[in-house]
Amino acid sequence: MRRSIFFGSAIVAATFVGMAVFGSSLVSGQAATPPTGQASQGNAPTVPKPIEPAAPFVPEGFTPIFNGRDLTGWHISTTNHHGTTPAYRVMHGLIVGTQNPLGQGGILLTDKKYRNFEVYMEVKPDYGCDSGLFLRSTEAGEAYQVTLDYLPGGGMGGIYGERLTGVGGRGNAPAAARGAPAPATPAPATPPPPPVVGGIPLGSTTPQGTAGWMKVWKREDWNSVRARFVGDIPHITVWINDQQITDFTDTANHAAGGITEGAIAIQVHGGTRWVPGGLWRWRTIAVKELPADAK
Repeated sequence: MRRSIFFGSAIVAATFVGMAVFGSSLVSGQAATPPTGQASQGNAPTVPKPIEPAAPFVPEGFTPIFNGRDLTGWHISTTNHHGTTPAYRVMHGLIVGTQNPLGQGGILLTDKKYRNFEVYMEVKPDYGCDSGLFLRSTEAGEAYQVTLDYLPGGGMGGIYGERLTGVGGRGNAPAAARGAPAPATPAPATPPPPPVVGGIPLGSTTPQGTAGWMKVWKREDWNSVRARFVGDIPHITVWINDQQITDFTDTANHAAGGITEGAIAIQVHGGTRWVPGGLWRWRTIAVKELPADAK
């Protein structure tokens, strides 16, 4: 009996010693505070709160057709010849698009069809990636295209008939700007200059080249693209960063099947006109519908 009492006293004493070591908080029945930077056992760590993206700029009179949260009102074409990439997603308030798998592109179309309208969007592409803004588009992507070929030999803001026959008209961009191959040039006798991106060489702020878009395009930054599309025989005007780039009137309505309204679409080009890991980003996409007699 005496031995039992001795061991019991020793246990009690040890308990009080342990409480003294860990601090008075245990004596008062409070849990010890873990060292800074460590979560209490059973409690989730403190993490930063989500940051709401800044509200995008929308021009007066325009209505957003991308809500900044998901792709409601849009769908991916399952019949486009560039592919059916599923890699259009919304991230940080942006639409982000890329090839997936590499080599397979596609188009993201509006559910709604438009006749006479203006469309405004803000874009930030990686160099080496080819896109386009499709107007009066069919489900398969037969459309009048505003070229957004941000890669060597490409052009921005021209008009190209995507799988359309006979698109010509007045005020069209040079062939290279419409997605056609640039004329062959002989190999240089001296090493080539630094690569030019958006008309501005790496390490420089001075644009090179005579194309209008090269003088206004901002490298590695957000750029605005606005297109006005009116008339059964299309009259298309394109601005980049508020600078008019193209004023095009077709000779006839060369839209597929003679349609006079169609979807708006954004493109990820298929094939080799893309760089591994490259992205196109769209921030604002907004539309202003115009009257039937708009010129």
